[in-house]
Amino acid sequence: MKAGFRASMAWLHNWAGLIFGWLLFAIFLTGTISYFRQEISLWMRPELPVPSEVPSDVASSLAEGRLQAIGPHADRWMIELPDARDPAAHLFIWQATPPTFQHEMVDPANGEPWHPRDTYGGDFLYYFHFDLQMPSIWGRLLVGIATMAMLVAIVSGVITHRRIFADFFTFRPWAKPQRAWLDGHNALGVLALPYHLMITYSGLVIFMFLYLPWGIERHYGGDVRAFETALLGDPAPVTDARAAALLPLGPIVARVEKMWVEDDYRPRVGRIEVTRPGRADARIVMIANDANHISHARNRVVIDGVSGNILNDDRNLNAAAGTFYALYGLHIARFADPTLRWIFFLSGMAGTGMVATGLILWTRKRAARGGKGLRLVEGLNIATIAGLPLAIGAFFAANQILPIAWENRADTEAQVFFAVWAVAQGHAFLRPAGSAWREQFGAAALLYLALPLLHATRTSHGLVSAIGADDWARAGVDFALLASAAFLALVARKVGRR
Repeated sequence: MKAGFRASMAWLHNWAGLIFGWLLFAIFLTGTISYFRQEISLWMRPELPVPSEVPSDVASSLAEGRLQAIGPHADRWMIELPDARDPAAHLFIWQATPPTFQHEMVDPANGEPWHPRDTYGGDFLYYFHFDLQMPSIWGRLLVGIATMAMLVAIVSGVITHRRIFADFFTFRPWAKPQRAWLDGHNALGVLALPYHLMITYSGLVIFMFLYLPWGIERHYGGDVRAFETALLGDPAPVTDARAAALLPLGPIVARVEKMWVEDDYRPRVGRIEVTRPGRADARIVMIANDANHISHARNRVVIDGVSGNILNDDRNLNAAAGTFYALYGLHIARFADPTLRWIFFLSGMAGTGMVATGLILWTRKRAARGGKGLRLVEGLNIATIAGLPLAIGAFFAANQILPIAWENRADTEAQVFFAVWAVAQGHAFLRPAGSAWREQFGAAALLYLALPLLHATRTSHGLVSAIGADDWARAGVDFALLASAAFLALVARKVGRR
């Protein structure tokens, strides 16, 4: 540490940002892209139609019929009903006998199964954002450590920069490289500072019981489900294995939505969870669509699956649970309309740029005096800042190029992502730094430019066709890819000149 409080904060800011900077860049970039997770999934599944309006009770009745056909003795069902961003009803089944887990997409208008291409879609980047595709809980723990470092870096950065808000209005891209990078870092940090603080702190809160599990261990014996039941005020589960008919889901959906309207609360049911269907102890949980309000609690109504009695209605959560779910909802921003979602996206990209400029600034400050670790940091910067966008583009390209019948197709797309990222890492150290920056950004620009063309030639949902069909979800992804190509080409040209 350094002498003096501000000098100590500067030291903390530099090293917290550097040690976790590459991981934070990946977390920020993939998390920001995930604001359009559903649109990306739709773009990567061109076999699916444009979302259309289907009444919740109709969709749920048809989904239940399909579940009864493929999993009548399951331990648990879950139905994700369609909405304005996703045309399919998603069915999930958990059962003791193989296959122990099933996921199927069905047409909400007739209950017939859809079989689009096998792909993780936008879910791949969404889950990578917080678990890094690592087994068990290790990825989430690592992301939590990096997130705490991010919070430390933000707070120490505000303390370190005395004129941080004044510097926001002093951006000089034509200045000497170190000054220009510092100006950019300051501007991006201040531009969305409230967002950076919110997204970092709320990210820690979401997994706080993973990072600090001792309260649950002490009071609930480590039983997380028992803790969640108490948190939400659900009655204690009972066990009764006698056979009993499950009440039809469609009328229950209509009843719950009518109850919400009468209480001046007007969401649609978005998710239905059924535990132990076909037994006397069956329970049905109706959960509101999370596009209607900030809190991720989303309104839950717990219903006895045989009698139809309401067991719990958690619209009036206690203060602790309400705060937790409000922060959760703020982080994932599913409540946001398209305009607000773009504001969140741009704020997230500002955070991504803030991390990137901080990493580059560290090497610029030390470029004159050199050092053994400088080339290592430079190589990691290139492989992360330029290589990760290239890998994401390759992931999208694999989705379009691989044959539809390719075995383990979704896993292969993910393997292409990691393989291209590994090649970018090797390239970053084998080539001179300036050439590596230029070549990787240039390759990414060409790839992102090719993606809309590839999509147009291999599907019936190209940009022109999508606009003509009012398919703005897929058209928006194409426009975003073209904008990304232009930005990456500009960066490649800039680093080529300097």
